[in-house]
Amino acid sequence: MSDYYNNNAQQFFSETVNVDMRSLYDIFLPLIPIGGSILDAGCGSGRDAKRFMDYGFQVYAFDASAELAAKATELLNQKVDVTTFQTLNLTQQYDGIWACASLLHVPKSELKEAIHNLANHLKGNGVFYASFKYGNTEREHNGRNFTDLNESLLGELVSQLKNLAIKETWLTGDNRPSRESEKWLNVILIKRME
Repeated sequence: MSDYYNNNAQQFFSETVNVDMRSLYDIFLPLIPIGGSILDAGCGSGRDAKRFMDYGFQVYAFDASAELAAKATELLNQKVDVTTFQTLNLTQQYDGIWACASLLHVPKSELKEAIHNLANHLKGNGVFYASFKYGNTEREHNGRNFTDLNESLLGELVSQLKNLAIKETWLTGDNRPSRESEKWLNVILIKRME
């Protein structure tokens, strides 16, 4: 997957860095303590990490694509590490995890492990936002793999993760111009106290 983003980093960066995501921030950020810490998991262009930093949050961002991580590092003026959801290994725990349109590239067979590993980096009662293209298939499109989820598949997945609970799900259109008809499943998960 990272090959696609390494080879198309400039185009992806240009197409996504200025997309207005405030409608999602307005749901996620009020659940994070003022000045709290956010893990931007699969940060892509660094767009969301930059906004969170502008709002006064402490942000750690990573991406599996070295080329995108380099562009995000430049945008944030802060190092963005190159790692995957499955191999991430940090000592810090965060108030929130933001996985916007990133976990959808993880094969369905690895999704439970990826989310579990991310949740290990979340404080008790911490907030975990993720989004997936709406559907029920695994597919390949333009050189990228997608795992689409609907409410039923998401519920089934989260039921296997004993330390996470669904707080809220909702559907949105795509915020990119000319892609408004594409549907996204958004979810807020809460980490149970140990």
